[in-house]
Order: sequence, then C-alpha cells, then structure tokens
Amino acid sequence: MLYRLIIISGFLLFSLLLLSRYFLLPYPPKLAGQSFDKDFNEAMRSENLYMANASTITNSRKNTHFSHFSNIFKFSTDLRPAADRLEQYEHILRGRRIALLVNHTATVGSGLSAVHLVDTLLSRGHNIVKIFAPEHGFRGDADNGEKLSNSRDGRTGVPIISLYGEQRRPEAKHFEDIDIIIFDVQDVGVRFYTYTTSMTYMMEAAAEFGKPFLVLDRPNPNGHYVDGPVLDRKYASFVGLHPVPIVHGLTVAEYAWMINEEGWLKGGRRCSLSYVPCENYRHDKFYRLPLPPSPNLTSMRSIYLYPAICLFEGTTVSLGRGTDAPFERYGHPKYVGGKYSFTPRPTHGSKYPPHEGEICFGYDLTFLSEDILQRDSLLNLTYLIDYHKNFPKSELFFNGKGETQFFDKLAGTNLLRQQLAAGKTEVEIRQSWQPALEDYKKLRARYLLYP
Repeated sequence: MLYRLIIISGFLLFSLLLLSRYFLLPYPPKLAGQSFDKDFNEAMRSENLYMANASTITNSRKNTHFSHFSNIFKFSTDLRPAADRLEQYEHILRGRRIALLVNHTATVGSGLSAVHLVDTLLSRGHNIVKIFAPEHGFRGDADNGEKLSNSRDGRTGVPIISLYGEQRRPEAKHFEDIDIIIFDVQDVGVRFYTYTTSMTYMMEAAAEFGKPFLVLDRPNPNGHYVDGPVLDRKYASFVGLHPVPIVHGLTVAEYAWMINEEGWLKGGRRCSLSYVPCENYRHDKFYRLPLPPSPNLTSMRSIYLYPAICLFEGTTVSLGRGTDAPFERYGHPKYVGGKYSFTPRPTHGSKYPPHEGEICFGYDLTFLSEDILQRDSLLNLTYLIDYHKNFPKSELFFNGKGETQFFDKLAGTNLLRQQLAAGKTEVEIRQSWQPALEDYKKLRARYLLYP
C-alpha cells in the first residue's frame, strides 16, 4: 500500500511541475501583419502553423518520444526538420510573394533525395521573389570572412541579395515586393556563428516594414548543454549580439523567440514571428547533420570542438584552416611544445589560411571520438589555457592591440583574456562566469520548445 502511495504521489508531483512549466511561459503577441489583408492574418493565426506563443508549446511536443538516458549518445534517425513538414506551412505561402534567408543547408528530404527548399517551393508553384544569403553565401562555399556581391541564382534565376558584403542589413527597397520572409539555415548553437546575427538583422527589418517572419526550425547539434561566459553588451558585434553564453543551447526558432520577446531587436521592436518546429527533436538527442553547415565545419567532431577551438581565431594560432581537418587541430610556427605539426595550404573554404606554407607545431584532436565529445558537454578551456601558458611570447599570442580585441568579441568579454594573462586556472575561470550563466539558464528555460 505504501509503495502505491509513493508511486501515485510521484506521478502527481511530476504532473504539477509539467503544468507549471507551460503556464509560466511568456506569451508573445500574435502575428500583427500591419500591412497585410485580414484573410492572410487570419490564416496565419487559425491554420496549423505554430505561432511564437505558449499555447503552442504542447503541440510541438505531441510527437516527441522519451528515450532512455543510456541511449542519448546515439544519433537520432526519426527527426524531421521543419522544412520537411510542408503540410504545416505550405498553405500559408499560397498566393504570397516570398523572400527567403537561406543557404545550402535549407533542404527538403534526406540523402540523395534531398532537394533545396527554393527548388521545392518553385516546383510546387510558389512565387519566390528573392533570396537573402548569409556569410559563406547561398551555396555555402565562400571563405570565412569573404565579402560577397549580389547576384542571381544560376539555376532558378532568382535574385540573391548578399548580407555578407557591402551591406549586412537588408534595405527598405528589398521589402517593397514581398509579403513574407522565411528563415531556414542550419546553425550550430554557438554565439559567434554569424547566421543568428543575420537572422536578427532580418527580424529587425521585418519589424520595421511590417513583414511576417517565419522560422523553419532545425536541430542544434550543440543543443545538449549550455556553457561559457555570457556576452557583455559592451563587446557586442557581428560575432555576438546578445547577452547569451558562447554555447547557448537553443535552436534557431527558440533563439528567435527569445530575441523577439526579450526586446533585443533594435529599438525594442517585435516582429510578427511564427515558426514550424522540428518533429521528434529533443535537446538530449544527437542529430548527424546531413551537410557541412559552413566550409570549415566538415565533420561532427569539428562541430563539437568548434565552441572551444574557434577562440583561437582571436589569436595568432592556426586552428587548422588550410588542412583536411579545420577546427580539429591547432598550432603555431614558433610553438615548441607540440607533438604534432601541419602546414596550412590554400583549400576549398580557405584560400588564404593563416600561416600559409609555414610548419605549425601544436596538437591534433582527430583521435577524439564523437561519443567522448558528446559526453564532455562543456566548453573545454584546457586547449586555450595550456597553449597560452606554453606560448613562447605571450605578448604575441592575441591578435590586435587596444582595449577591445577580436578575442574579446569572440569571448563576449575582456575578462577571459585578462584571466589567461594572469594565469588563472580553468576552475577559477569557470567560477567567474557561473552567476551570469545560471541567470541565463533560467531565461533559456522559458523559451524551450523541446524537452
């Protein structure tokens, strides 16, 4: 009898906690559609499309299956990205002039049957007016930092507006002939990965010009943990706009919802935001990306290592660009402690790699298995701390001079650079960012669309 009472009590407690989670979530406004007809606005509200509000969180979880914790390191095979779920959003697009902020990762289907979202929608009779392209371009093959011009897609003839060239924000003229904007780009869940900055700028323009903004969600390959210093707004830049940690633990739809609801858009505006969630996604599931999200993230190992190794981008150390395993090795010509060497050469995605043609001495991380990196679930600072400690001339370690360096923009603060110079341990560094990190975790919990 006592055993049954314990079981029943536990079930009731769990149910109360689950219900409280839903009722405490924020409730953003419905799609306003300031410059659109009533029928369109009603369709966006009444049809089976997920608006960015609390009442739809339950719907997005209906098809989620709980898996045993011992299996979380296996890659999920039943997950469907939002783009695949045409039945959830295609009817909203009928008769509308569509703009898309997309790159090569915006595909429908999988494997050899995968087709780009642009080609899919055109083949189904939708009116695509223009494409906006983020860093690395519409085809995802441009170098890191390479400036791109406007162009036309050679396959479809659709105009492409580059948001990583002479301009990084769309202009008023770009919105004169469109009715809705779709965002579908594979992110990796790291603050300095610039796709979410382009998303933010487009959301700001959507708010300013009264255009609905639809996010087709995709899984976050680093969505199983949250870590790193929270950005100090003093160091906001294109490689980090918002007060979130380096590893923020959100999908792009969750991130967009947070940005919109927290008033982080320019002038505190809110755009008319809606989203379609992934099906069968969980934050403790792992999903093998079907395509490299950018030219130098060519494996799941590099994606897991990216949050830690990319900090070397703010130093004089090579992080393996110009080799067959970027972000999986690092080194410098003047380093003497490494047991591994490599020589950067021009490659696809890295035409002019740092230390081109020089032998760099350092470390190779390609031996690390995906399981090990999944289990770590933290921002590993040991690579950075040890290399800085043993660097022959510490004053030449960081790129640039002055009060604000590029390393500080990546870190979101100048404190990490100061802690490295002071010889702080990893434990001491981690303790310094915990209060802000804990506050962020509470904020994040309010915007999770998935368990």
